[in-house]
Amino acid sequence: MSRLSIPSMALLRSALLGSTLLASPMLAQARQPVVPEGTRATATLTPGIRVGNMIFASGQLGARTDSTIQTQTKSALEATKKVFEAAGTTIANTVKCTVFLIDVKDFAGMNEAYSEFFKGMSPPARSTVVVAALVVPYGKVEIECFASIP
Repeated sequence: MSRLSIPSMALLRSALLGSTLLASPMLAQARQPVVPEGTRATATLTPGIRVGNMIFASGQLGARTDSTIQTQTKSALEATKKVFEAAGTTIANTVKCTVFLIDVKDFAGMNEAYSEFFKGMSPPARSTVVVAALVVPYGKVEIECFASIP
């Protein structure tokens, strides 16, 4: 039998830990689609997925009529709020958001609206990424978030 090197042992330990995590009760629970009233799931997208006490909201875009980064950001967060409420939680339980911007110059305006939306509460962890484009021509921002469900 051959001996494993230190790096190989670390990789094996990591793989075993990953297997343990995948077998955890939370991940073994059924995925439940969350579709707020007035929206719909499609063949390729569900507004949210609940797993255990977590809700994962799909990326939300600002409404077509929204022209500024501030209004698009607010609109995207309002749509996320509806997904969370349909799952039985509130925006105050948001754990993490990822913001996708098509123009880094919009960061300050997005941040202004984002900060206002989470005003009076601890803001969630966040990543902001600048991308080449979004799936709709009018889109300036897309925001995806996940939250805990008490």
